[in-house]
Amino acid sequence: MSTDYQRAREELGRRLRELRAQSPRGGLTGTALARLLDWPQSKISKLENGRQTPSAEDLRAWVDATGHPEAYEELHARLRGFESHIRSWRRQLAAGQRPVQEAHNVAQANATVLRAWESSWIVGVLQTPDYARAILSSFAELHQTPRDIEEAVRSRMRRQEGLYDAGRRYHILLWEGALYARVCPPEVLAAQLDRLMGAVGMDTVRLGIVPLDAPLRLPPGNGFWIYDDRVITETWHAELWLEDADTLATHLRVWETLHQSAAYGADAQRIISHVRRSLGVA
Repeated sequence: MSTDYQRAREELGRRLRELRAQSPRGGLTGTALARLLDWPQSKISKLENGRQTPSAEDLRAWVDATGHPEAYEELHARLRGFESHIRSWRRQLAAGQRPVQEAHNVAQANATVLRAWESSWIVGVLQTPDYARAILSSFAELHQTPRDIEEAVRSRMRRQEGLYDAGRRYHILLWEGALYARVCPPEVLAAQLDRLMGAVGMDTVRLGIVPLDAPLRLPPGNGFWIYDDRVITETWHAELWLEDADTLATHLRVWETLHQSAAYGADAQRIISHVRRSLGVA
């Protein structure tokens, strides 16, 4: 998560704490406010410490319970200001690609259920070093950024430690076309497909492949990740970190819809094997 984003969330939390402490009821404790709202006390703590993003409904309930209904518009304006956070590639990559990889490492490490849809390339958490090197090099050339490719590759590989965390679950969907994409030399792609074959059997990963000839209720569209309650998606000029409830619900519906067209287990492995054989690489 970006520093600016987290700082804004912490500022909102401090404002919520002020409103609670300055309640006309004589100053509410967190426990008392939780009781009034019928919320877990942990939710009060997370909101006030910037560890959870409130919904508009949460803000309305908060100002009513603390006796400050006039503060709602101010709080809602703050929420709208950071619930959609656009991070331009030009700004992000000014210091190279490693910091971007590190930001995703932190975000994934803080999530327990991760869902992905990707229609263009193999997702980073399942990439081989050589495949990652090819992808990162192409983007460094596109955006004319500092060439810290090896540091970025090492950072991306560290992300894969999460695959061996029994408390984390990855639900990953790939469009079959992404397996064919020649974004790297054939021998690199062959090794990458071998890596995918192994991922099918991991107990923390459920890997689905959406076949090219599968009936689709939605077009493939752009790729995205859902880290618990946060959506991350990319355009050619920016990366979007989105947390508003409507955006999250929409992306969950998209993921579930595409999931219905996916092949899993042995069927997914057969698709990967077919693509692997088409490369003609031993």
